[in-house]
Amino acid sequence: MSRIHPNAEASRRRLLLRDAPGGAAPSADSAAASAAAKCYTVWMRSSMGFQGTDGFSVYDAGGALAFRVDNYSRRRKIFAGELTLMDGHGAPILSLRPQIISMHDQWNCYKVPEEGQAKRARSQQLFSMRKCSVLQGSREAEVYMSTACSTTTTTSPASHPAPPPAPQAPSFWIEGCFRRRSCKIRRVVDGQEVARIARKKAGPGKAPLTLGDDVFSLVVQPDVDCALIMALVVVLDRICWRPYTPLICSS
Repeated sequence: MSRIHPNAEASRRRLLLRDAPGGAAPSADSAAASAAAKCYTVWMRSSMGFQGTDGFSVYDAGGALAFRVDNYSRRRKIFAGELTLMDGHGAPILSLRPQIISMHDQWNCYKVPEEGQAKRARSQQLFSMRKCSVLQGSREAEVYMSTACSTTTTTSPASHPAPPPAPQAPSFWIEGCFRRRSCKIRRVVDGQEVARIARKKAGPGKAPLTLGDDVFSLVVQPDVDCALIMALVVVLDRICWRPYTPLICSS
């Protein structure tokens, strides 16, 4: 646990010092840090921690739980149902649903309506993501952002309504190999890298320990929606599918 999020206690102390009466005001260094890239550690395990559960626990640079996906099963796509990306407190942010009739292993992302909003707001689609053909070289997947989040009447989530037509060109490419935890998310219009996935290294010295592929680093560039990027990571895990072996906890 200390290797996955080693700075949790230090971060808590800094927050207590900042929030205390007469605490230090934000410095120029802290302002610069807020404009820098955000680094996350992604642990492919449900924060619930029960045996046989599957999901994501995502920690920020200070060790605080930033995002989570709890307890979904790795059944085949036709039986998978939707996944919900939540913040660190468990509030739902985005809903991810597989497109049942799809030759490209497509998933669609929708906004989760806030409390008090109409139920039909579930139809506000953000993007569609699908796996690339093997003929597209090093590209793993492509993302089509919706041109507008229209509010139309929808049926229940289990029916998986068809999304609106996708634009002609994708908005993002995912390049590299997600299974090897080495890939980049690039904006198509200018080729700029918006996020990167890499193997997680931990430990002092010139030869740090490389952790297993169930723990990896995610770096998101400034002014990029971190929840959106995390949703892409969750879908990548599903379309780059492989059999899941649950951890066996010893007593």
